[in-house]
Amino acid sequence: MCGIVGVYDTESRGGTDPLQLQRMMSVIRHRGPDETGVYLDDQIGLGQMRLSIIDLSSGSQPIHNEDETQWIVYNGEVFNYIELRETLEQKGHQFYTTSDTEVIVHLYEEYGADCLSQLNGQFAFAIWDTRRQSLFMARDRLGIRPLHYTLRNGRLVFGSEVKSILVHPDVPRRLDPIALSQIFTFWTTLSPRTAFEGIQELPPGHYLICRRGQLEVQRYWHVPLVPPHEQLEMPIEQVSEAIYETLLDAVRIRLRADVPVGSYLSGGLDSSAVTSLIVRNFNNRVRTFGITFEERDFDEADYQREMVDHLQCHHSEVQATNESIGTHFPEAVWHCEKPLLRTAPLPMFHLSRLVRDNGFKVVLSGEGADEVFGGYNIFREAKIRRFWARDPKALRRADLIGALYPYIFNDPRRKRAARGFFARGLDQFEAPLYSHQLRWENTSRLKRFLSEETKGAMATYDPYEEVIDSLPESFGEADAFSRAQYLEMTIFLSNYLLSSQGDRMAMANSIETRLPYLDYRLVELMAQVPARWKILGLDEKHILKRVFREQLPKRIVARAKHPYRAPIRQALLDHSGADRTREMLSKEAIERAGIFDANLVARLVDKNPETSHFSEVDNMALVGILSSQLVHHQFIDTFASRTSGAECVVDLLVDRRSHSSRDGKVAC
Repeated sequence: MCGIVGVYDTESRGGTDPLQLQRMMSVIRHRGPDETGVYLDDQIGLGQMRLSIIDLSSGSQPIHNEDETQWIVYNGEVFNYIELRETLEQKGHQFYTTSDTEVIVHLYEEYGADCLSQLNGQFAFAIWDTRRQSLFMARDRLGIRPLHYTLRNGRLVFGSEVKSILVHPDVPRRLDPIALSQIFTFWTTLSPRTAFEGIQELPPGHYLICRRGQLEVQRYWHVPLVPPHEQLEMPIEQVSEAIYETLLDAVRIRLRADVPVGSYLSGGLDSSAVTSLIVRNFNNRVRTFGITFEERDFDEADYQREMVDHLQCHHSEVQATNESIGTHFPEAVWHCEKPLLRTAPLPMFHLSRLVRDNGFKVVLSGEGADEVFGGYNIFREAKIRRFWARDPKALRRADLIGALYPYIFNDPRRKRAARGFFARGLDQFEAPLYSHQLRWENTSRLKRFLSEETKGAMATYDPYEEVIDSLPESFGEADAFSRAQYLEMTIFLSNYLLSSQGDRMAMANSIETRLPYLDYRLVELMAQVPARWKILGLDEKHILKRVFREQLPKRIVARAKHPYRAPIRQALLDHSGADRTREMLSKEAIERAGIFDANLVARLVDKNPETSHFSEVDNMALVGILSSQLVHHQFIDTFASRTSGAECVVDLLVDRRSHSSRDGKVAC
């Protein structure tokens, strides 16, 4: 994986300052520690930090086409590059590397923007076309790799991470109150908005063309919504076989690399299935990596070790302690670049560091299976609540929720509260956001902690209205479960799971994760599978379990879904780093940032867990307020000092400016 940056001077005022480009590159060097490359001409500067995985010897970027009229900087992998290259060579294209990067630039030369439909991968890239004087930027279908941009004073400034854009002197640093409203509703921003005013992300499945200051953003792929009458009507055995073959091929092509490839192994169904495919078909000596927890409620160590014994793989694990989560929380926020409502990214940060410390750069992961196959409780909640809505007075129907949360329903007081919570809005089951509205409204309770000034800046903004306005026409024709999947994939998956918990935590330690379950072929296939095979009764991911029931231990296949979580209060307020948390949440710090009400925050922090119930909302409020304070501190208050004096050596310099003819290696 890599990091890319660029500045396009759309008004031809002398191009890009190389020193400014170098500063942008240096703050995201963690994304590509192996080598750097720069392209300069009178209009544009492109920079790339490389994590070398394919074509270690000749794949240095920027890379060009045959006549050097098109130049690319690229973050990601195109897994079907070998097949694409063969086709391009038959059409007469000539290659000077064996990298997947060069395949993209030739494919764009041949097909233009239509090249994107042929790419199977996870990517974000920028191609400068010197003949057309245009910049073409694109992002993969599901948003596995990030790409951000802003247009300021006639300059298009872009980068893999927001911090690379914020170091540019034309770009102001201000938090966006509308973004805060979204985060304190959906756990994340809604694409294309970021946490910072005026800085956007290129949405998943979109491309951007900039020519002479005119921006055009176009969608090239939709998360599929297939109406019931168009879904597959074939025997479940045939569907299972098609799923297996597609997933097997997704794993096969994601093992393509010129460095060793490992696998995450948690002991859950998703990672166990992927690792099993690797061991049985491609590499029976694969290295695996997993997390254990100090807090027993979060730990899956017993299942993880059962899978290690079953597959006989060489396994390493790291324990996520409460103290380590709290200690590294500020570092995680720096990499996420947005407020968080959970500490779950932290164990992934420690896991990727374990991978790096063992000499690996690439791992396969099980992310995406819950969204694609129907693994989350929010899907089952919606199904139960629709059934309950047919007879709202039927307590036996209400008690089906207890099958999802037995630890709540075993307590009579909490059981009554849970019934009341899930009964809200039962009569709105035809509403487009029904599956998620209850959870989002619960999260929105956190907004009571905001200061009056922040609330005023949000004015009359309605985040639900924005989601509804973004829904495609086909949304209404889809079944209820497919609609819930669509919301989960377009909001939570792309903007939180693949970002804060995925790319950012892995790339903080220069690790590339590859996600077979998000191969677009599998996503499109599963969109055609009827909902009854995804959740059969209340059995989540039923068809995935069916596919792997003969390959995995029965206990792994049959176990209930274990939500991936991490401790919050114990990590942020009950360890040796708690003083730092209290300092960031002090009355002085809260009032200085101006985001929250200092008195309400003080009451939250001073809650005694021995005498007061620290609820799930309290936990979300604690981590949300602290992370927002850290974002303000790191990116507004102290950003200039944090990023000053950064230096890097450019290993490959292509200087096509009219006043210079230097190519080579140079310190910017």
